[in-house]
Amino acid sequence: MRKVKKEAVDNSNKELIAALDILEKEKGIQKDVILSAIEEALSKATKAQIGRDVNVVVDINRENGAYKVYREQKVVEEVEDPVMEVSVEEAREVDPLLSAGDMLREDIKTQDFSRIVASNAKNIIVQKIHEEERRSQYEAYIAKEKEIITGIVQRKVGNNLAIELGNNVTGMLLENYMVPGENYEPTDRIKVYVYEVKDTPKGPKINVSRKHPELVKKLFEQEVTEVHDGIVEIKAISREAGSRTKMAVDTNDEAIDPVGACVGINGARVNAVIDEIGGEKIDIIRWNENPAALIENALSPAKVIGVWADEEDRTAIVIVNDNQLSLAIGREGQNARLAAKLTGFKIDIKSETKARESGLYDELGITDEEYEGYTEEYDEEDYDDEALAEDAEESENQTEE
Repeated sequence: MRKVKKEAVDNSNKELIAALDILEKEKGIQKDVILSAIEEALSKATKAQIGRDVNVVVDINRENGAYKVYREQKVVEEVEDPVMEVSVEEAREVDPLLSAGDMLREDIKTQDFSRIVASNAKNIIVQKIHEEERRSQYEAYIAKEKEIITGIVQRKVGNNLAIELGNNVTGMLLENYMVPGENYEPTDRIKVYVYEVKDTPKGPKINVSRKHPELVKKLFEQEVTEVHDGIVEIKAISREAGSRTKMAVDTNDEAIDPVGACVGINGARVNAVIDEIGGEKIDIIRWNENPAALIENALSPAKVIGVWADEEDRTAIVIVNDNQLSLAIGREGQNARLAAKLTGFKIDIKSETKARESGLYDELGITDEEYEGYTEEYDEEDYDDEALAEDAEESENQTEE
């Protein structure tokens, strides 16, 4: 195939290439994409300037920015599309050596572009840059979805917060995803969990959370080497943000204590996470594949007499000594509620006395020799005995009703 073209003036534009190199480095916008947009813009501008149908081709040198604009037609025996094709006879008037199948290229002078045409070309280029910037931002943050990142509080938007995430990208911390009691002011640094990234015509829409249970999990991944490396696995987590979190951990390495690894020496690791979430309490328990054993662990710090779990119905009955009932249920039912979320079981907690009076002992076939009850007193500073006792009595009464 033979191509004929007349050399145009070397419109070298090294400054353009240098600027695009910087744009690619700083904003991740590919240079070739912008150059292709410029070629398209110049092609449209040329067609507008000529005022008739012409197959215009623009070729920009990727190294020095030099460009050439020419009309391109395929040489054919019989012309069917006069825009894209030219007859052998007409082509040979330009170059006698051309034959069917060759491409004829004729240079087009572009020095006389009107101001309107040039402005339109500029608009196309600017639009493409914005499109590529939005695409680059979306790709950068979709990769961070389900991760935690550090941002800076930018401003309040009603009851929500706009968080600067970097690269001129703003995330929204909606009121429903804030932790009760946490207050932030502009310029405050804050760690957030990216739970959703959407691609929109105005750029990526990024929603973040301080309330999500995964925030705590990801913080432990950052703080605990064994969790980050997969030696210790966080099997389940339940959270009431601002108050308490329960987390079940496990490991296949018999030499590792998974709970101890997460707690750290003198509580250093768990305290680092607690500090990051505003002093929220964290209970770390050992995971167990046996549902009854897992439920018993999940009700910590309460001690139980026994657990009867129905895996099919995902329900469980738990009997505790009378002096452990309030601790098992927790203030306003929180301990039982978190244990249920953690294990996936609906948990019915009974005191030993109520279980005997209701005939539950006989129903379950429990003998006094089998379970003597737990009589050790507890001392848990985080719980108010009087309030817990009232909660426990109310909970049992509701169960009976």
